[in-house]
Amino acid sequence: MTRRSTPALVLLHIRAQNRLFWRVPIGAFFTLALPVIMLVLFVALFGNEPEGSVVGTITPAQFYTPALAVFSVGSATYTNIAINLSTRREEGILRRVRGTPLPPWVYMAGAVGSAVWIGVIALVVMVGLGVIAYDVNLEVAKLPAMALTFVVGSMCFAMLGIALAGVAKSASSASALANATILPMAFISNIFINLGTNPPEWLQVLGDLLPLRHFGLAFAEAMSPFSETPAILWDRLGVLLLWTAVGALLARWRFRWDPVPGANGRTTRRGRRTTA
Repeated sequence: MTRRSTPALVLLHIRAQNRLFWRVPIGAFFTLALPVIMLVLFVALFGNEPEGSVVGTITPAQFYTPALAVFSVGSATYTNIAINLSTRREEGILRRVRGTPLPPWVYMAGAVGSAVWIGVIALVVMVGLGVIAYDVNLEVAKLPAMALTFVVGSMCFAMLGIALAGVAKSASSASALANATILPMAFISNIFINLGTNPPEWLQVLGDLLPLRHFGLAFAEAMSPFSETPAILWDRLGVLLLWTAVGALLARWRFRWDPVPGANGRTTRRGRRTTA
């Protein structure tokens, strides 16, 4: 039997996790198709003229393309990783992985790598649609800023997804927690709506504490027609790195490979006897 190198093993598990993602059409729809539909609907509803625009001095397409691209990356990493890891733990798959010679970090790298790859696809689709269909600004000189922001942002939300999988006790609770956090975060982070220049102070403070706003602002800066090259917002990336560290510490503390007893609502035979 041929012994595979560690990079080959990681790549193999990325491909395996990627196949599992495409076998669940509903996940692919919410990650890839829904942001595209939202971009088309927003531009159709608000028009695409900067004068009198609901998002300020730029066109709605220029505002929503980077915003929804960031949201789709967050969904691909944070939401999908949290739900998938929780589901596989509940099904006992993660426990069986721990019983094999495969290093656990290789399996985890495969899950994260697959999610980041899906995020790449979602990002390319969103930005490509905005540029081709709505003449959204895209400058070659700012591509490094876009790439750097994507790498930092996707790793941040991937780590937070692992942390959420550690906090959640079951697959159903992971799904609820993921959606209950990322959707409100999107509303107060200038993703779905423009909060304007004078939002309520408490809303501004809350948004500044959350990573999605910094991800969105940094990526929008890299696509803005008014920003100067290299268009890298180091302070925003610094906040994302801080959240990455928080997610890593929480994942290290709370993540478990064995199913949580009774978390899925089932009662074991021993538990029934004890209750009786």
